[in-house]
Amino acid sequence: MFSGLSAFPLTPMNAAGPDDVTFVRLIENLAEANVDSIGALGSTGSYAYLNRAERARIARLAVQHAGPVPVMVGIGATSTREVLHLAEDAQQAGAKALLLAPVSYQPLNSEEVYELYRNVSHELSVPLCVYDNPRTTRFEFSDELHARIARLPGVASIKIPGVPADPQAAKERVERLRKQIPSHVSIGISGDPLAATGLNAGCELWYSVLGGLFPRTALALTRAALAGDSEQAEQLSRELTPLWEMFHQHGSARVVAAAAELLGHVEAPCLPAPLQALNNTERTTLAALLDKLALSR
Repeated sequence: MFSGLSAFPLTPMNAAGPDDVTFVRLIENLAEANVDSIGALGSTGSYAYLNRAERARIARLAVQHAGPVPVMVGIGATSTREVLHLAEDAQQAGAKALLLAPVSYQPLNSEEVYELYRNVSHELSVPLCVYDNPRTTRFEFSDELHARIARLPGVASIKIPGVPADPQAAKERVERLRKQIPSHVSIGISGDPLAATGLNAGCELWYSVLGGLFPRTALALTRAALAGDSEQAEQLSRELTPLWEMFHQHGSARVVAAAAELLGHVEAPCLPAPLQALNNTERTTLAALLDKLALSR
């Protein structure tokens, strides 16, 4: 499951908590689009804002409605004890893999992060994906730390942030990491604006925010890159430049949430308070952009 397009949907919220009915519709859309995997309860899925019971329910719903598409479930939390509880819940729900970011309140050092992954990996019966997300966690992985963690039992993928924009520099960055980790551990690009560059540089999959709402658009870019058509992949990404600019300005989760609201796929507001999607002026800009791009769900 660690190749191709891994689509990360929203977990729509309402006054009572997660909106199960709307979430199921998003999952079913991804299954119908035949994405390669689904990433439930990632950052776009607002995992950090949900309690354990809500997260367990969302994991079950994702697995139940994904059909044959494998589901990876995020288990990040501030304590190893809670991470292990969440891992147990996700595995019982039928998750095929787990996604773990080094979430913290007190800043973590490298040895603490290694011990987190070591303790968790020894308790799992499904593969683990390392979530390298310094913008959110404020923790910077070194390649050496990635190498240590990648040799733990069950570690199967590393979800890296964006690569350099220059294609040669991106290739060199991916090759540097690849040389230090086992061959069975895949490297996946997140940071949607640089997805084409990362895939063309040697990443095996795209962990995609855009794909969670517009899977067919994301699949077209992914398939082109993995088929070796780097020019087509870059062209498809260039066409999305105004959307990538909004991602940079406001954060991808806010933009995708506003897009889902504007298109009527979720009720507004769908983000967990205090998070807010875009304001009225920004929504007007996004609405015009969505109309122009005509993205495929």
